[in-house]
Amino acid sequence: MDDDPSDPSTPPAQESAPWRILIVDDDVDVHVVTKFALSNAQFQGRRLCFLHAYSGKEALATLRATPDIALVLLDVIMETDDAGLRVARQIRADLHNELVRIVLRTGQPGQALEHSIICDYDINDFWSKADLTTRKLFTTVIASLRAYAGLQAAAADRAAMAAELDKARQLQALLGQQALVLKLDPKGRIVEASERLCQLAGARPEALVGHDLHALHAGAFPEPLVLDIKLTLARDGAWSGDIQTRAADGSALHLRCALLALSEPGGAPYEYVAVATLRDPAPGA
Repeated sequence: MDDDPSDPSTPPAQESAPWRILIVDDDVDVHVVTKFALSNAQFQGRRLCFLHAYSGKEALATLRATPDIALVLLDVIMETDDAGLRVARQIRADLHNELVRIVLRTGQPGQALEHSIICDYDINDFWSKADLTTRKLFTTVIASLRAYAGLQAAAADRAAMAAELDKARQLQALLGQQALVLKLDPKGRIVEASERLCQLAGARPEALVGHDLHALHAGAFPEPLVLDIKLTLARDGAWSGDIQTRAADGSALHLRCALLALSEPGGAPYEYVAVATLRDPAPGA
């Protein structure tokens, strides 16, 4: 790599990382001309730095060692007539690098079927070196960097979402093992019960699904409590309070409960979700 853009007079904390561009060509002059044409280019306040490879093998080694390369300016014909095409395919298929932008360049366009290459290879542009003027090269590079930046941001968002989803799944698994969670249909029948709740009830989930709350609480609920729950859910869509019941082994359970009515805007509830935590019984209870 050369053209390190760091300035000794600039504090490192203020220096933005450069865009890394890999020039792959067996002609040294092409490297020199490309660097010269792009020497003053910047995008999003970041300068360009260049890495160099003179064969397909060197290009792949550089890409493996430097995963944040944004753009590859790739010659088609190097050690073989299709060396560049092989590199383009290996970047996607073997290195699984979907972000880096690939611009093919050829000095012998008559030897390559452009339409076939564009259709058959996952590349982003294809130029004859004779047609690629300084202005066109600049435009192609900036467009490629813009596309790379967008893909990079999208990949970061997906990674963050995947991490959050993984945390949610872990939390859900933990809740399933420890929390008392119950889902009811609009008629008050059990749709789903957490593992911990089933343990306390001494019943398997399939034995509870489709039954009302008496499958968990054998006796009748106090009428004032039932009325308070119904009125509060109708008014606020949520209720919280304490419920006294018993486990399958006969021991008393003092539950702090929260009940939520799920409904479409302006519609009737389509599901109720109850979450409870065990509390120590009050003295003398």
